[in-house]
Parts: sequence; C-alpha cells; structure tokens
Amino acid sequence: MKKTISTVFAAGLLLATSVPAFADVIEGNWKTESGETAAISKCGGSFCIQLKTGKYAGKRIGKMKGSAGSYTGTVTDPADNKEYSGSANVRGASLKLKGCALKIFCKTQNWKKL
Repeated sequence: MKKTISTVFAAGLLLATSVPAFADVIEGNWKTESGETAAISKCGGSFCIQLKTGKYAGKRIGKMKGSAGSYTGTVTDPADNKEYSGSANVRGASLKLKGCALKIFCKTQNWKKL
C-alpha cells in the first residue's frame, strides 16, 4: 500500500509541474480610465486595440505582440494620431497600458476587464 501511495503522489507531482499555468488573457473588452470601452482582439500575429465607444469609436489605438500577460508594441493617442512605443501587462481583470515617447516621457493607464 505504501508503494502505491508514493507512486500516485509522484505521478500527481509530475502532472502538476508539467501542465503550464493559465496566462492572463489580453483579448476581450476593457473599460479605459476615461470610461470608454476598448476591444482587444487578434489581428495577424498581433493583438489590435480598437475603441468601441466614445468620441473616437472605431479608431485603432494600439497593436501589441506578446504572451503570458506581457506585451509590447505601439499605442496611438486618438486625439492627435501620434504613435508611441507601448507595453501592456495583464494581471487577472486588470491591464496596465503604458505609452512612451523617447522611452523617458511615459503615461500609464489602468484598465478593467468587462
């Protein structure tokens, strides 16, 4: 009996360490800090960010590549169409979106999953 229990324990431990953890998903609808809804969906090998509501509804405001909750790419200010280097980090139902000019002048927004 003791051998059977240790065999089952070893098999369970092997299974637990070999199964990848579920990554936080960037795809979906997000509530921006200013109250608009932004949709993030696959577009080619990237993820595109498009505003769904508000003054700039329909406008693409970003394109990111990455996985496992960490993404990099570009973000666009919809008011002036200026493009910035960007990054996004997803943790559960929260997304931290950052855009930078010259890598030193940065602005960060925190979005919530809808």
